[in-house]
Amino acid sequence: MKRKLLLTGLSVVVCTIFMQAQDVNSGGQKENEAYVREHIRSKVPVPYPYTREADVMWSKFIWRVVDLREKMNMPLYYPIQPIGDRINLISLLLYGIDSEGLTAYSIDDALNEFKVPLTKETVDYQMGAKTDTTKVADPNTGELVQKVIKKDRQVDEVKQVLVKEQWFFDRNYSTMQVRILGLCPIRLAYKEDQGVVTDQLEKKLTFWIYYPEARKILANHEIYNRFNESQRISFDDFFFQRRFNSYIFRESNVYNNRAIADYASGVETLYESEKIKESLFNMEHDLWEY
Repeated sequence: MKRKLLLTGLSVVVCTIFMQAQDVNSGGQKENEAYVREHIRSKVPVPYPYTREADVMWSKFIWRVVDLREKMNMPLYYPIQPIGDRINLISLLLYGIDSEGLTAYSIDDALNEFKVPLTKETVDYQMGAKTDTTKVADPNTGELVQKVIKKDRQVDEVKQVLVKEQWFFDRNYSTMQVRILGLCPIRLAYKEDQGVVTDQLEKKLTFWIYYPEARKILANHEIYNRFNESQRISFDDFFFQRRFNSYIFRESNVYNNRAIADYASGVETLYESEKIKESLFNMEHDLWEY
C-alpha cells in the first residue's frame, strides 16, 4: 500500500514539473503548435565573405524580375492575409518600414542608388492606399450624399518583384559571387483615366528596399515549406540560396543602363534575357583552364 502511494506521489510530481516546463516554454500562453518555434526567430543572416576591390577581376549589375505567380515563387506571394505569424514578402517589407525602421527609397533615381528616402505616406500612395469620395443614396431621404471611402494598401496587387544584384568574380576564392542589392515590388493594377478605372493593366514600380539593410528582418521570418512544415527556412535563406525563378530584365551597359524591352520586343526579349544569362555562365567558365 505504501509502495502504491509512493508511486502515485512520484507521478503527480513528474506531471507537475512537466506542466510547469510547458508553461515556461510557452511564456504562460497557449501555443498554436505542439512545440515552440525558436530557430528562425533568433536567427541572424549568414555573413558575406569579405571582398577586397583588388580581388574583383570582373563585375556587372543585373536587374531581374521575380514573378510571384510562378510556382517556385508562390511562397513569396502567399498568404495574402496573415495566418498566425506567417506573412508574405511584401507585407513583411511594409512591416519593416512601419515598425522596424526599414527605409524605403524612391524609384525615380535612374541608377537606383538608394539615395532618396520616402515617407510612409508616399509608400502608402505607391501601394494604392488613398482616400476617395463618392456619392451614395441616403437610405432615409433618397438624396445623393458624399461618402468618404478609405482604400488600404493593395498588397495583393504586387505580382512581381524587381531585383537588383551585382555579379563579380573574386580571384581570392576563385568563384563567381552574386550579391542582391535591392528589392522593388511591382504592382499590376488597372489603369485609371481621369478617375475612371479602365480594363487595361499597367505595371507600377512602388519603392526600393536596400537588401543588406533588410536582411535582419528577412532572416527572422519564416517562409512556408509545402513539403515539410517543420523544416521551414527564412526569407533571407530563400534569396541567399537562390531558390526563386526569374528572368533578366536589364544589365548595366553604356546606353544609360537601358532595359531589354527598349531595344527588343516580343519573344526577342526572352532570347536576349537568356543570352545575358548564358554570358554570365561563360564568363566564369572562360576564366578557368582545363
